[in-house]
Order: sequence, then C-alpha cells, then structure tokens
Amino acid sequence: MFLENTVNHKEQFGWIEVICGSMFSGKTEELIRRLKRAQFAKQKVEIFKPMVDQRYHEEKVVSHDANEIRSTPVPAAANIRILADTCDVIGIDEAQFFDDEIVTVCNDLANRGVRVIVAGLDMDFKGNPFGPMPALMATAEYVTKVHAVCTRTGNLANYSFRKANNDDLVLLGETGEYEPLSRAAYYKAMLKERVREIDVDVEELPPTKRDANA
Repeated sequence: MFLENTVNHKEQFGWIEVICGSMFSGKTEELIRRLKRAQFAKQKVEIFKPMVDQRYHEEKVVSHDANEIRSTPVPAAANIRILADTCDVIGIDEAQFFDDEIVTVCNDLANRGVRVIVAGLDMDFKGNPFGPMPALMATAEYVTKVHAVCTRTGNLANYSFRKANNDDLVLLGETGEYEPLSRAAYYKAMLKERVREIDVDVEELPPTKRDANA
C-alpha cells in the first residue's frame, strides 16, 4: 500500500514512486492527483512527458477522463535533469517511451532530494516488459500497480490488447486501437490472432503446397 511521504529536508534525499499498469487503468489520473496535492502544498512542481505524446494536448498531461495538468514535453530523458533544477517534486508521464537514461535521471534527482513520481505502461501490447519501466520499478521506493476492468470478462485487467493491425512497438492510441484485458481474455485473444495469421499464411501458399499442409 502506498503512503505519501513529505519532503524531508533534513535527510536531503528524495525518493522514486512508480505508478504502472495497463491502458485505461488510471495511471495518469493517479499521477495528476499526487502532483496537484503537492502544488496545493506550495511545493515547486514540474511535470514532463515525452514529446512523441501529443494525443490530447501538446503541453499538458491529460488523463482519459479529461483531467489535466500543465507539463513540459521533452525529446529525451537528459532534458529532464536540466529543467528540473530547484524543484521539490517531479512528475513524469508515459515513462515507457523514454530512453534508458530515464532511470539514471530519476535516481540522480532522488539523490538530490527530489520526490520523483513516474507513470507508465509496465507491459507492451505483446505482454513484454516495456522499455525502462522494469528498471524504474526495481529502483523505486514505492510501486503502485493499478488495474483497468477487462472489457470481455469484467475482471481486473492488466494487459493492453492492441486491436489495430500494426506491429510497431510504439503506437499511441485510444479505445479504437486498444482494450484492457484480463490474463485469460488476453491469452484467448492472442491465440485467436495466431490462428488467424496461420490461416492467412496457408491461403497464400500455392495450391500444391496448400494441399500438402492440409
């Protein structure tokens, strides 16, 4: 269970909090909630997101239910280190899209006394650990895993199933491209996709080879 700490100036060290989960699980909503609480407490807060993410707004972090907070888009993790000077709290959204240096940047900031709050997908659409997220989760003091609701079973969902016919690892999208699934529903959906691909491959074979495979 995550319990929010306050900035401890006597110790002069901060910490890292990671909020992870699937698409539509409320990661960004929770990130915004924690950052707004820090702003209300008059702490100096800066929020960053990868420049590639411009789904809702170029300069704001926006959750799926339209909650938002001002942010600074950056092309690489190294820019955060430069722009985060003198801050008490740093928020980073969509951390899975950053380069691996994001791990060093977050740890350097925490060692300087900054509270670092990171949100991101823990798995890609293939069910594999996503980018720098595993390393961030391993080095963080606090990890909060949030869940969506499976669109097919109603159970807790921790997988992001891609409905769009696109194999690119990075594909920004919404409900038209993704749906959150439970483990059982995700396994069945992926199995169905593999069967469909096999059927397509067989149909593309010349008639003689198709008969041999039958």
